[in-house]
Amino acid sequence: MGSKFINVTRFRDVLFKNKNFTLLWCGQVISNFGDRLSQMALIALVWRQAPGSSLALAKAISFTIIPVFFIGPVAGAWVDRWEKRDVMIISDLLRGSLALFIPIFIVLKNMPLIYLVIFLIFTISRFFVSSKMGIIPELVAKDELLMANSLADTTKMIGNAIGLAAAGLLVNSKSIGATGGFLIYSLSFFLSASLLGMIVKREFLSHIKDDLIVATRAFEESIRRSIYSEVKSGIRAMLAHREMRFIIIVFSLLMGGIGSVYCVIITFIQNAFGTATKDLTFLMLYLMIGLFFGTVLYGRFGGRYSKRKIIYLSFVASGAAVSLFTLGVKTYPSIIIDGILAFLLGLVVSPIMVAANTLVHEVMPGEVRGRTFSSLEVIIHLPFLAFMFLTGILDRFIDKAWILIGCGLIFFGFGIAGAVLEARKRSVTLY
Repeated sequence: MGSKFINVTRFRDVLFKNKNFTLLWCGQVISNFGDRLSQMALIALVWRQAPGSSLALAKAISFTIIPVFFIGPVAGAWVDRWEKRDVMIISDLLRGSLALFIPIFIVLKNMPLIYLVIFLIFTISRFFVSSKMGIIPELVAKDELLMANSLADTTKMIGNAIGLAAAGLLVNSKSIGATGGFLIYSLSFFLSASLLGMIVKREFLSHIKDDLIVATRAFEESIRRSIYSEVKSGIRAMLAHREMRFIIIVFSLLMGGIGSVYCVIITFIQNAFGTATKDLTFLMLYLMIGLFFGTVLYGRFGGRYSKRKIIYLSFVASGAAVSLFTLGVKTYPSIIIDGILAFLLGLVVSPIMVAANTLVHEVMPGEVRGRTFSSLEVIIHLPFLAFMFLTGILDRFIDKAWILIGCGLIFFGFGIAGAVLEARKRSVTLY
């Protein structure tokens, strides 16, 4: 009983007594709300042009992924030189300003310019993400990292859930629609920036001046010596750790699997229910609620168990859940029944992300965390992008349900194999 009260106290201390972390947490709830709303608006726009096409959806989504490869490594290396809070605030202000152009281009029916703005927004997001992941250890004590990462992921879950619930009403509303959705998306960035601004101390303006000086020097230096050498050092630092090599495998498989099912499962649901975003929204809401509870439960009890063991067991359960969800939607499309299956999927997949992110914080030194996370983003998003397009093409020749079940079986097999190998290692160690 005593340990339970200690855990609850730590949960409360991290979220409510640490003002800086609370502001970061609240800002990201709002930001993620906007992200999900824009996601549903983009899906609705693609549905109007090419109903049921996984490949068309993959093309649109790719503009949110490509910046990871071109900007991510540079962003991470520069973020390690700058004040991370300043970077996050400026990134939010820039993204909010750019998002204001999307409704204009919707009215003009210019999809190429919409894709360009989305590309620019997600380019700036690379700086924001590297800063956010790097700043968490600066805001909390080392023994609070697991709880902080759990809460950080909870941020995504809450924002996603609220955003998806609102999207079901807003994007399908004639008075608001996709245009109004992107306006709210823009507003979410400005609200997030205002909250993050409360974290920054009085020397904020001097930080900006100093950061501009550092940025100029960094640019001059990058002309003489490519900044990608720092990226290489980040990758070398990752590969030097056994746990980081394991994390790379885990993230690559997870993101490859998510990429494989992302567009296929959206069009699969659209075809099964016959709507663009309405039923998709509610099923994704169930998924997000499951992710939320899975994240909170793992943050509450996960410290008692080996992170590797949790990851392997989560892969086994996730593979089974993907297959069950697919069969449920295919045989009996029902918001209630399929929603429960989506909830279970979110519940069992969430510990993978929390455990892996915590391992990164535990093994990587603070001075290279920014470039570590940015390099890791490049490594894990490559399989996401590749498999998203691969399954988008296969979708023309293979039934969507079989693609989804196949991905579930791969997850299941990896989890079983990993659990067996881990058990053998433990038995050898005992002897």
